[in-house]
Amino acid sequence: MIVATAGHVDHGKTTLVKTLTGVDTDRLPEEKARGMSIELGYAFHDLGDGSPTGFIDVPGHERFVRTMVAGVAGTDVVLFVVAADDGPMPQTAEHLAILDLLGITHGIVALSKCDRVDAGRVDAVTAALRELLAGTTLEDCPIVPVSAQTGQGVDALRSALLAIGRALPSRAHGGNFRLAVDRSFVLKGVGRIVTGTVFSGSTRVGDTLHVVPGDVELRVRGIHTQNEVAATATSGQRCALNVSAVARSEADIARGTWVVAAGAAFATERLDAELTRLPGDATALRSRTVVHLHLGAAHALGRVRALDDGPLVPGAPARVELRLETPLHAVRGDRFVLRDPAGQRTIGGGVVINPLPDESRRRRVDRSCAFDAWSQPAPEDALAALLRASPEGVDLARWVQALNLDATQAEAVLARVPLVRYGTAPAVRGVDPARWQTLLEATTAALRMLHEEMPAREGHGRAELRAACAKVLGTALPATLFRVVLDAAIAAGSIARCDALHRLPDHVARRDPADERMWLRLRPLFDVADEAVPVVVHLAAALNVTLPVLEAFLAKFARQGLLVRVSAKRYFLPAMIERLAQLAVDLADEHPDGRFGAAEFRDRSGVGRNAVIDILEHFDRLGLTRREGNHRRVLSRAR
Repeated sequence: MIVATAGHVDHGKTTLVKTLTGVDTDRLPEEKARGMSIELGYAFHDLGDGSPTGFIDVPGHERFVRTMVAGVAGTDVVLFVVAADDGPMPQTAEHLAILDLLGITHGIVALSKCDRVDAGRVDAVTAALRELLAGTTLEDCPIVPVSAQTGQGVDALRSALLAIGRALPSRAHGGNFRLAVDRSFVLKGVGRIVTGTVFSGSTRVGDTLHVVPGDVELRVRGIHTQNEVAATATSGQRCALNVSAVARSEADIARGTWVVAAGAAFATERLDAELTRLPGDATALRSRTVVHLHLGAAHALGRVRALDDGPLVPGAPARVELRLETPLHAVRGDRFVLRDPAGQRTIGGGVVINPLPDESRRRRVDRSCAFDAWSQPAPEDALAALLRASPEGVDLARWVQALNLDATQAEAVLARVPLVRYGTAPAVRGVDPARWQTLLEATTAALRMLHEEMPAREGHGRAELRAACAKVLGTALPATLFRVVLDAAIAAGSIARCDALHRLPDHVARRDPADERMWLRLRPLFDVADEAVPVVVHLAAALNVTLPVLEAFLAKFARQGLLVRVSAKRYFLPAMIERLAQLAVDLADEHPDGRFGAAEFRDRSGVGRNAVIDILEHFDRLGLTRREGNHRRVLSRAR
């Protein structure tokens, strides 16, 4: 069990922890000199159940609220300390609001310094505290009068803590390991030590972990949990890791970073969240207002923007987007606290709904539907709803990261949710089965529409068919998704492909007899080795027709999709152009700068130099490539 203190400055938190544990958590000279906590303090003690209870003593002064949030985040129980002589004070109310926003439901109020007041004062402060606690997550917690000086009520407080410990629900130990770092230091003869609360998962000696934000990779050399040497650390524990960097200095590890397993090694600058402003908050919280965000032990400046119409009303939950100035780590379900632009008052807080919102989902209706889906508590329900709300499919790796599912959990959830997967790892996406069927039917309907509009054509290219499919659906499909749908339709036999052209299986081109005769004579001339397609004048000579007559036929066949006009004097079969386009992509991928030259394209394709220039300029016009001096850069890899 981990217990964090909370309460106004000088109400006796540190003294009470010392009385319970024998440990003085004020370790800094400045803390001794000023008589108040500035940094987080730690103590471990067996309260009587045979296992050590961890105490995190947090500062009470208003200037150290950031440190206080870092201390209480992820803890099981709060020891809320209020002095009987002072009664509830400003930081009493703010700390209580923070605990409520963080969803901490287990706690005890220690009514301290009772040796300084009479029984009537104890009763009056107790009544005031009950009124203050009403409506919060700690509404029903016990209030125990104590005195660290005389020992009054200390045994009762210890017994109450043990009773809470027995009643605490067992923590789920699934998910990737996530440690919110609140201290990082070097111990002579031992090396780098990082401490914090384990939010999820487990780790063991020898594991490789990652620091986020950043790209530092660590190896776990030793573990202490609850102040004892251990082989593993798991969720809900206070943990100290002795780590060494695999390839870089570990100096980048500081409070606010996270030490996580590979599956959780990501940071984000955007969060979709449910925000609740504190009742009575008077901050002018308009769209793009600067706020201070506290999550775990991390702090970041950001701007808040409402996702729904209307103002952000105090006391009412609202859907917001938080755009951060610096990246931090978060997963769905993490709780956060917001403070005002000056960082002086807590104005609200809430829960992360989606730490990795899709940048492409800009429409308000799409964002709202996705928010509803992400809000579903059960992972399988969330995924099923998200699939229905995502016409283009769901990035499954991103979804698994956002929910912090480990590999076993992820596969179990994915096995329970009907979906169609496409793409290759790590860019695998899932599509709702009903949506998949709609896409298959739309593709064949689009091809039927093209056949009716252009009956003389044998078939249609992928780009043309994709554009027609967009008309049928009312929205364009990503090129990768359309390619997978088209391949599936071909595999199912509902669409036939010949070279680069696609047609319905029962489609027969209806051309003019004269055009058909000319095509039968012309088509074999394009089946030449090494892509060495003859120019128009040579084709005219081979067919023994005049140049104007042949040019008219070539233009007509190009309109019918049988040929591709690359220049005034060169035409190619669509399949040949498709192969050459893929060659351009492959050449670009072979170079670190993503560019290739005309000479290497010529050598690899077997096409003559003059024809190569015509082809590359054709690709430039299509937007496939862009000329940069003597080289070309590929702009589109999915056409």
